[in-house]
Amino acid sequence: MDLGCGPAWLGIAFAPRVGEVIGIDPEPAMLEAARTLATAAGVDIELIEGSSFDLTPQLGRFRAVAIGRAFHWMDRADTLRRLDPLIEEDGAVLLFNDVRPDVPQNAWYKRYSDVVDRFTNRSVGFAPERLRHETILLESRFSELTRIGVVEQRLVPVARLIDRALSMSTSSPEQLGALSGQFAQELATEMSPFAATGGVLEVIESQVLIAQRR
Repeated sequence: MDLGCGPAWLGIAFAPRVGEVIGIDPEPAMLEAARTLATAAGVDIELIEGSSFDLTPQLGRFRAVAIGRAFHWMDRADTLRRLDPLIEEDGAVLLFNDVRPDVPQNAWYKRYSDVVDRFTNRSVGFAPERLRHETILLESRFSELTRIGVVEQRLVPVARLIDRALSMSTSSPEQLGALSGQFAQELATEMSPFAATGGVLEVIESQVLIAQRR
C-alpha cells in the first residue's frame, strides 16, 4: 500500500517488484496525476480516494505500507493502530523521506524553498503536536526501527522539480487553484540560472525508516 500516495511515485517504483499495489489519497487531482504517471511507466496500480481514516480490513492484507511525506498530516498513532490488522506479522511500515546536505551543488535549494514558502497555503496546517515519527512509532506495535540512507548526486529536470512542488499537500493544484500556473512559472524562472546543463544538480540522501513489530 502507498498511503497518502500523491502522484504515487512510491507505488509506481514498487509495482514491478511486488504482486499488487494499492495507492490511497484524499485528493482527486493527485490520483489523476498518479494514473497518468502509472500509465507512462507501464505499471498497473489500484488507486482509491480516501484517507488514513478509511483503513479497513476490506482493503486486504499487506506485506508493506509505504508512506512518503504524508505521515505528518495524519493522526499518526491512530493510523498505526488501523494499519496493525492489515499488515502481515512479518511486514512493515516504511516511512520515506529525503534530506539535502549543505553542499555547493545544492545552492539552488534556498531559492526553490523561498518560492514554495511564498505560495504555500498556510490554512492547511500541521498538527499542533510535532513529536518526531520515532517517538510515535516506539509507542506503537511497530517499534523495531531501522533507518537506511543512500546519498547520490543527480541531474534533475526543472519540470520534475516543479512537479515535486505541486505534489505537496500545501502547494498542490487543489490548494493553489488559479495560482498554480504562476507558481510553476516562478519556480522555472528561479531555477533557470542553475539549469545550464539541462537540469539542476542535486545531492540528496534518500532515507527510509523501516518500522516492524518486535
